Amino acid sequence: MKRNFPRSWKGGSSLLALAGILLLAPRFVQAQNRLEAELRDDKASLVATETLLTLGRGKNLENARKVFEREAARGNAAAQVNLAVFYINGWGGISQNYGTALYWLKEAARQGLPLAYTNLGILYLNGSGVPQNYEEALKDFRFAGEHGETGAMVNLGYMTENGLGIAGNQAAGVEWYRRAAEAGYALGENNLADCYLRGIGVPQSDSLAATWFQKAAEQGQAAARIKLGFLFMTGRGVPKDAAAAYQWILAASLAGDHRGDEYLPELRAELRPEQMEWAAQHAKALQATSRETLLETAYVP
Repeated sequence: MKRNFPRSWKGGSSLLALAGILLLAPRFVQAQNRLEAELRDDKASLVATETLLTLGRGKNLENARKVFEREAARGNAAAQVNLAVFYINGWGGISQNYGTALYWLKEAARQGLPLAYTNLGILYLNGSGVPQNYEEALKDFRFAGEHGETGAMVNLGYMTENGLGIAGNQAAGVEWYRRAAEAGYALGENNLADCYLRGIGVPQSDSLAATWFQKAAEQGQAAARIKLGFLFMTGRGVPKDAAAAYQWILAASLAGDHRGDEYLPELRAELRPEQMEWAAQHAKALQATSRETLLETAYVP
């Protein structure tokens, strides 16, 4: 008999909250130097250089905000999105201001930047600073998703799966998750895996759930790490492996997601000291290379 997730576990698919355009650089100064060099070369490609919101603390965020203010005023759509994220979160020495954030998102959307539409959709979906409007959210997510923005694909899938502003259709929702997952987006991978795990919109399959959770977990998606750990702990879809289970769940816990902590004592009781040491070292290594904390910082509060 399969061992199921406990009732306390918050299951189901997840939404992307507000996302900035991220620069995965170890220090702010590296990000700023790179940005400034590109501007001197007249490239001004904040969007084409991957993702350009640098997530530091204190003075670093003030420096980032000043750069984004300058470039937003010059019409750079990526900087406009990032500045909107700062206003929504009250970062960098400014007060939270949804009206100003909405202005900058609409400016970026007028230039056709898909991520601007994603963030507008999130505001309308949640009713953050604007009246909640599922129809407007769907329109914005659909535009962004059809232009390749994977976060919008996930949110469109979530709304379709759960019948928010649209007739509920689990199979159609899964297809949006699949598009995001096949593009390598961790939250899409996690949601697709969760659908396979629970048989939502697709035939139930522990092995396919494990495959997609693994992909998301390797990118640092904490919920996927916990669920993959649970599958290793119970031998669902993968060979039973207490050390691997402990590694993945502990990695999520180290990242601040403690929903799997209740399993750690049970797993420790099964492991020899050398297995415990191996699992703990690998969990710390996973945390050190994880990018999820960067992605989750740019969320609507």
